[in-house]
Amino acid sequence: MEPALYQATVEADTASADRVLQAFEEAAEPAASVVGIFEHGSGRFEIFAYYATPPARLTLLRLLEAYAPGDRLGTLRIEQVEDADWVILSQGKRGPVQAGRFFVHGSHDRHRAPSHRFVVKIDAGLAFGTAHHASTRGCLIAFDNLLKRRQPRRILDLGTGSGILAIAAAHATKRHVLASDNDPIAAKVATANVRGNCAWPAVRVFTAEGFAHPRLRRSGPDLIFANLLARALYDLAPIMRQQLSPSGTVVLSGITQNQSRAIEARYRAHGFILDRRIQIDGWTTLVMNRRD
Repeated sequence: MEPALYQATVEADTASADRVLQAFEEAAEPAASVVGIFEHGSGRFEIFAYYATPPARLTLLRLLEAYAPGDRLGTLRIEQVEDADWVILSQGKRGPVQAGRFFVHGSHDRHRAPSHRFVVKIDAGLAFGTAHHASTRGCLIAFDNLLKRRQPRRILDLGTGSGILAIAAAHATKRHVLASDNDPIAAKVATANVRGNCAWPAVRVFTAEGFAHPRLRRSGPDLIFANLLARALYDLAPIMRQQLSPSGTVVLSGITQNQSRAIEARYRAHGFILDRRIQIDGWTTLVMNRRD
């Protein structure tokens, strides 16, 4: 008989979700074997942690109070689950996502994929990006809008994570796409997803910090996806201007509404103009064009 796992789950809003996630991740006692977060829409998130032994309820409640004092959180649930790969456990809680003409699904929802959409199969894994998060969904919606006006020729997905945006771009444009991530594990996951979506060799994945790889510096993209943290987006603004082709477009995401004004101002200062702003559940995606 397989040993049991114990799952602790809490629901939170956008403002509290990161603090709850941090509480589960950083706690030494009890120490979680796996921590994750799912977005349910309308600004609600479910944060979960798996434990090898039953965590003390009072200990977890004190932990949440220490990291998210005064926040209105959902009821802490602790339940025993069958010991199985956590990815498989998590997939049961995820449905497919539609973003514009893009349809993103896990292996368990393969039968639900419509033939008239750009379909991408991404299972929960060790790299960010399944379209359940508003920042990824915002990028797909922005890309769908862009495709109705023009067809980019050279595309770069910077900080690709699971590879979802690069795969979507290759399917929709039938062009070659470059993708990179500074995390070797993410690059490996992205490569596997590229092959699993029959997007190889159209999508090539590199391990690189920013534009450090020579192949990326020579690419001259006219579209760059950058679904990153605000600090990284801020620092990349000068080289984005340098690397992007004239009149090219950057899709910037991974930022909250509060952070978006500073990022927009930073890119305006480096020769970009705002084309579109997409806001979903407290997260913002900026579409900005290089001004020449």
